[in-house]
Amino acid sequence: MKSLFRTKSIPELIAASEAPDKRLARTLGPWSLMALGIGAVIGSGIFILTGTAAAGEVRTYESLLHVPLIDLLLQGGNSSFTFGRPGAGPGVALSFLLTAIVCGFAALCYAEMACAIPVAGSAYTYAYATMGEFIAWMIGWNLVLEYAVSNMAVAVGFSAHVTHMIEGVLGIPLPRALTTPAIQGGEFTGAWFNLPGFLVVMGLTWLLVYGIKESARANDVMVLIKIAAILVFILGAARAIQPDNYRPFMPNGFTGVLTGAAIVFFTYIGFDSVSTAAEECKDPQRDLPIGIIGTLIVCGLLYVGVAIVLTGIAHWSTLNNAAPIVGALKNLGMNTLWKWIDIGALGGMVSSLLVFQYGQARVWFAMSRDGLLPKFFSRIHPVHRTPHISTWIAGFAVAIPSGVWDVGTFADLSSIGTLFAFFVVSAGVLILRRIRPAREGAFRVPFGPVFPVLSMITCLMLMMALPLETWVRFVGWSIAGIVIYFAFGRKHSALAG
Repeated sequence: MKSLFRTKSIPELIAASEAPDKRLARTLGPWSLMALGIGAVIGSGIFILTGTAAAGEVRTYESLLHVPLIDLLLQGGNSSFTFGRPGAGPGVALSFLLTAIVCGFAALCYAEMACAIPVAGSAYTYAYATMGEFIAWMIGWNLVLEYAVSNMAVAVGFSAHVTHMIEGVLGIPLPRALTTPAIQGGEFTGAWFNLPGFLVVMGLTWLLVYGIKESARANDVMVLIKIAAILVFILGAARAIQPDNYRPFMPNGFTGVLTGAAIVFFTYIGFDSVSTAAEECKDPQRDLPIGIIGTLIVCGLLYVGVAIVLTGIAHWSTLNNAAPIVGALKNLGMNTLWKWIDIGALGGMVSSLLVFQYGQARVWFAMSRDGLLPKFFSRIHPVHRTPHISTWIAGFAVAIPSGVWDVGTFADLSSIGTLFAFFVVSAGVLILRRIRPAREGAFRVPFGPVFPVLSMITCLMLMMALPLETWVRFVGWSIAGIVIYFAFGRKHSALAG
């Protein structure tokens, strides 16, 4: 039992990262880190969930497994499995602001841990230094799931989006056999392979292998495109705002605002990916807090701006559809503007894919360097100084399933894995302060243990909002990870000898 909770000291972790054959190139500054964070956080969700949170929704679930745990606890006697979620109305702007504050607790914890342990691996590495090897392995195992499943869903969405744009804008028909997943909803569609989803992941994988500096530059361009699209919407549509649409501001009271916050929380997931770049920062102590906290501030402001304008140009009750922003602009005859939004959504998907593929490879690299995965995962390219083998494997692990399955039904697995990591990092801050109380010059979460504890509580609450089915899959994936750890990782760990 003692070996399960053996830890690596922070000096040991840093020394391992400085080994000549395992050293990554330090090329990233604070703005590149912030662009990585914005690239991960702002995806297509801003163009969809804003409307859902404003209008509310009524969901009818097919079985007990699909019902969120919180609904089961609050409405356990509801035998029809139909549950209503009140809309925030124009108050959805407050929902985004509230969620940014809640995420801020976790972001501050990540910033402190990243400064104290400026090593690749994110939550996995932080857990290794504070809670022990077994907990670290479980975090790493679930981070792999988070990044992979999230990118599979985004790649399938990218394929559908780019197919729609080529056919709708250019008028070029594309074969469904090569642009649709072969399996959708558990049934064969008759398609052969989703080629656009596969190609975009493999193209980005090649870019990540070629170099982090070049990848960061490409990400910077895509982030600028989607920020420009959001600003074009905010500034262009603002002239069509009707003040009457803001009355009442909170049609379902503060309950609606809280429900909206739970819905839009998952649009903020991704700022933690900044910490995976710790070993490639020029100055981690300065750059990582700027990158993590700056990401949250910029994204929060953009989200609030979109929410204010959207609920001003259309009545909140009309926004519960698959494309609320595009639909609202079409109703106003702003056809040029909604095409910009389409371009922004496409840029959002590509940058999200790039950042999460980057983060996934870095987690695998760190786990391999510690001996918990085979050593070839931590090999460094002699020219580009990138973990090329883990990057290629991560690419194929996402690209091939993206071509075969529509994995949207597994998207909640990404959310529960992220929240689990947030919880562990927040707890790690409390442990770190006990084992290393004196850390001069390092960033520290303000107000002592208050913010880390608040982060842990809010993470648990949001995990309760996920369906029982997601919990079952999460437990199943974790059991598989436990088996692999005892079969391989525990024996080959760098601490075993």
